[in-house]
This record gives sequence, C-alpha cells and structure tokens, in this order.
Amino acid sequence: MISRMRTALRRVAVLSVHTSPLEQPGTGDAGGMNVYIVQTARRMARRGVEVEIFTRATSSDLPPVAELAPGVTVRHITAGPFEGLGKHDLPAQLCAFTAGVLRAEARREPGYYDVVHSHYWLSGQVGWLARDRWGVPLVHTAHTLARVKNAALADGDTPEPHTRVIGEQQVVAEADRLVTNTPAEADQLVELYGAEPERTLTIPPGVDLERFTPGPQQEARVALDLPRDAVVLAFVGRIQPLKAPDVLLHATAEMLRRDPTLRRRLRVLVVGGPSGSGLTAPTSLQELAARLGITEQVRFLPPQGGDGLAQVYRAADVVAVPSHSESFGLVALEAQACGTPVVAAAVGGLPVAVADGVSGLLVDSRSAGDWAAALSAVALRPVFRDALAAAAVTHARGFSWDRTTAALLRTYGAAAADYRLDALDGEVAV
Repeated sequence: MISRMRTALRRVAVLSVHTSPLEQPGTGDAGGMNVYIVQTARRMARRGVEVEIFTRATSSDLPPVAELAPGVTVRHITAGPFEGLGKHDLPAQLCAFTAGVLRAEARREPGYYDVVHSHYWLSGQVGWLARDRWGVPLVHTAHTLARVKNAALADGDTPEPHTRVIGEQQVVAEADRLVTNTPAEADQLVELYGAEPERTLTIPPGVDLERFTPGPQQEARVALDLPRDAVVLAFVGRIQPLKAPDVLLHATAEMLRRDPTLRRRLRVLVVGGPSGSGLTAPTSLQELAARLGITEQVRFLPPQGGDGLAQVYRAADVVAVPSHSESFGLVALEAQACGTPVVAAAVGGLPVAVADGVSGLLVDSRSAGDWAAALSAVALRPVFRDALAAAAVTHARGFSWDRTTAALLRTYGAAAADYRLDALDGEVAV
C-alpha cells in the first residue's frame, strides 16, 4: 500500500529532455506531454511550489533560463548540436544532458529540490541519476510505451528500437512512483514491464476549462472562412502515421461516395505539422487527398495555439481522433470541453477520454466504412449531435488540470516522506 504520509514541498525539478514546454504543440515532437507539463507546472506555482523544468536547448538563440510563468522557470541545457537531432538520436546525448542538470543543481544549497518528475523514458534515465545524486524521490510519467506502440504500428511506420524498451524497463525499476493516465496504462506497466502495483498510480490528465469552452459555431466558422452550412470534420495533432489522419481522409472519401450531394458542403480541417516518421514524407496527406479526389474538401492548417485552437474545435461538427495508440488523448477532451462531439479509435486512454455513445463514439476498426458511418451518424444527424455535444461539455468538466495538479502534489509529498523514512531506516540498520 502506498504510504499516506506527506511532507511539505518547496521545489520540484521537472525533466523534459526531448521537447520543450515552450514549443507549440502539434509540430515536431511537441504534443500532449508539453500541454501536461505547462498546465501542471503553472498550477503548482500558484499553490506555492516552485517548478524548474530542464529541457534540451535546440537553438543558440535560447536563453539559458526563461520564465514560463511566475514561479516556473525553464532551463535550456546544451547537449549535442542545437538542431538536426530527433528523439532516436538523443540517447547519445543523455550523458551531456545529465551533466548539465547536475551542474545546475550543484550551484544550489544541498536539498534544493524535494522531488524529481521525469516525463518520457529519456527523461527517466536522467531522473534516475539525479534522484541518486540529490537524495530525493523520482516520480516518472511515461506518456507512451514502446511495447504498446509496437503492438499497434501503422502500416509502414518504424517500430520503436529495443534500446528504448530496455531504457523504459530500467526507469520502471528505479522510479519511486509511476504516474499513469488511465488504469489501462497502469495495467500495461505491470504486465509488460513488471512494475510494482503499489508504486503505480493513475492520475488522469485535465483540460483547460477556462480556455476550452462552448462558443458560437457560426462565429468560429466566419473566423476560419468556412461556409455557414458546411459539414465540418476536424483532425488536430501531429501529422505522423501513429496519429492516423489518413483514416479521416479515407472516411471522407467514403462519405462522399455514399452521398455525392455532400461534396459541396463537406469540409475537413487537418490542423498540425509533420512529426516523427511523418517527417520523411511531409506532403503525404496532401498527396493522399489528391488521389482520393477530395482536395477541394480538405484544408491543411498549421498548429494552432490558445484561442485559435478553441475556434477550430467550435467550428467543427465532429473531431476525429483515429490514433493507432494513445496514452490518453487530450485533443478529445479539449474538443468536448468546447461542446464538440468526438469520434475516436477505441484504443489506449481514449475510452476514458470519450464516453462512448454519450459524448461521442468509439470505433473498433480502421475501416473507412466504419469511420464514415460513425462520422456521418454524428455530423449528419443534428438532434443526435446536439445531445452528444451537451453531454460532451459535462463529460469534459469531470477532468481539470487543478484536480490533476492536486493529485500530483499529493503523490510528490507521499513519495518524499517515504523516501526519507527509507533513508532513516537505512541509517538505523547501519
């Protein structure tokens, strides 16, 4: 059983090696993890807990230290060349990154940080060493797992290397607490990586309920230059095989085949930038749209932040999340918070993020016919869509970053108290 003891927290060191919280989600390697780190760090600071986020510098123009928000600083650590490195190149730079993190702490008084929270396995490798050096507990969030991703690869996608599997196994063995997004992810850690259940917790992510709110659909469509009577489908996320935006395009073509009269009204928004293996063919989606004969229906938009992203959600009749694997699916929550139903793949954390038949629909296959049917059922049936939309707002309100942050702080406190008790027990034993 996880200890109920708590300890006062002053400062948290957050590790995000491969992507900076200052980057725009939806492009490069920036995505839901970036949102998670930013939103929880801001709220920790508001509660009086200082947060320092360590990330790799990707440009010589970046300052060594930047303020993300009052009480939240971002430290850019030089590790390898500033540009041209992907995630798969970064294991070779972990030693340099770790040295930068340890040197930054060495300038402080001993005991400066109370806990280390690492995000993604690369950060976990660094956190493991920092934990031992600083004498504080390591809390780790994987966000994605190699064995899970490799079991659900998109056609032609590159499997995660075995070195990552080994690295994840090491972090799972060393972390004092493992924080997962859903019970299913917790089970995967236990079953696939041998995690100890008593050290594995589930803390659902949240949604920014101040920014993502319902708003006038027509106003949003005017802002995006969309016809008022359009049937609008949207995809938001990184453009890569894992996220499967091609499923939405195939479904769109099938919808038009079944009902050619939709051709004038149907619009598809694809919002995001190439990422991961999608960088090898950055125009593949545009080429697919041309082959399917739907170029006029599909509009590609760059990653949107803040209010611009909320406008995309509000303009859509339905948001599609067809990922091959998804640890949670923040896009689904954001869309629902704006009052837009979601049609999502029944994988990973999406069955938690979307209430099937209540706030949206889950699809068990990757068939264009099945997706076309689900999208049509929502987008072309106004009464059903309105019912889903109302329930979507209610469902999303069950998730908040304040709740996530409070649970993380409780976890940090318990981990710190247990760590100190273990250290005392070790001293007494000696």
